[in-house]
Amino acid sequence: MFVLFFAAGNAFPGEFRVSPIKLEFTANAKSGVITVINEGKTKMNLQVSASEWTQDEKGKDVYTETSDIVFYPKIMALEAGEQRVIRAGAKGPQPLREKTYRLFIEEIPDQKKAEEGKSQVSIVIRFAPPIFVRPIVESRSGSLEKVELAKGKLTVVVKNTGNVHGTITAVTLLGKASDGQKVYAKDIAGWYLLNGASRPYEVIIPQDACMQASTLEVTVKADTFTLSRTVNVLKEMCTP
Repeated sequence: MFVLFFAAGNAFPGEFRVSPIKLEFTANAKSGVITVINEGKTKMNLQVSASEWTQDEKGKDVYTETSDIVFYPKIMALEAGEQRVIRAGAKGPQPLREKTYRLFIEEIPDQKKAEEGKSQVSIVIRFAPPIFVRPIVESRSGSLEKVELAKGKLTVVVKNTGNVHGTITAVTLLGKASDGQKVYAKDIAGWYLLNGASRPYEVIIPQDACMQASTLEVTVKADTFTLSRTVNVLKEMCTP
């Protein structure tokens, strides 16, 4: 079994943890360290790699092998209770738009133990702390590219129009009847939205709530911006 942690400070029981959970490089600080702590009871071997991190038109994370990030070591062995540091730095000048990467820190399975316990589930832990290379001048903004209710489905497309990443904390939907009474509410969890990237959210509105609603309020809260829009609901928007 393979377990991937994108940002977590706690170890999987008997395994390892990393700190900090992200690195940010600026013109004045183009390198940093991540500490890896073996909280298990046995020796473990780890391998490290770096990938450029982008997002496609659906907001899905895409990872590409890169040489933009230099790091050491690439392989490490940690005894039980031992901790070591990984040193990482970014090549090149400060960008005009933030560049984003992930450092993958992965346990190398112990082949001998795996063969001895063939009947048991083997769990391999992999952490992926992000690395953000900040631009010279930062701009933080977002936009709602699309808010549409059709055939009972609400489509919301959020775009990060700034030049640094943002974290969407929640997309909140609130349906109200003509008298202001709440007839529908839903919170959708967010995720990182990299600069220039868009992410669509699609929600099926229950038909009874949709038919009762006069308006549907959409609010997107991020650490770098807040966006809102209200849709006037017509009954024909609610039926397939």
